[in-house]
Amino acid sequence: MDIHEHETPWIKRVEELIKVLEGSTIGELELTEAGTEIIIKRRPHVMVSAPNRKLSLASSGLQVVPGAAGQAAKEDSRVAILAPLAGVYYIASSPTSPPFVNLGDVVHVGQVVALIEAMKVFNEIQSEVAGRVVELVAINGNVVQKGDVLMRVEPL
Repeated sequence: MDIHEHETPWIKRVEELIKVLEGSTIGELELTEAGTEIIIKRRPHVMVSAPNRKLSLASSGLQVVPGAAGQAAKEDSRVAILAPLAGVYYIASSPTSPPFVNLGDVVHVGQVVALIEAMKVFNEIQSEVAGRVVELVAINGNVVQKGDVLMRVEPL
């Protein structure tokens, strides 16, 4: 028995849209189809869908709501600081030391913002952008993989 036989038509439609969006520069898509409202947001290495937003989806194709591109561009202004290697993420140099950065702090290019321990070596993670820390994503003491988002910075 094929697992896809029991999927509802809107799930198939969402899967089709995700395939169409792969490789595109579209960051966010909002749609309504057959009474179901869906948002599809793309981030590096992540695809998220959530209900409760509007975009009309005509049978002949997609219609993009005016201003949707502006919202995606606004979200895209944040720069993700990514893990350059896999290892254990630390926000401070020791358990008793203050964190390298806190939410709302201004960071400078080259400033150490975290450590990743890999094979008993502590690797300093430096900011590649100057700006304000707007989101701390990674959790202190947890393992991160190469390419995982550690934090997001709003450029100044």
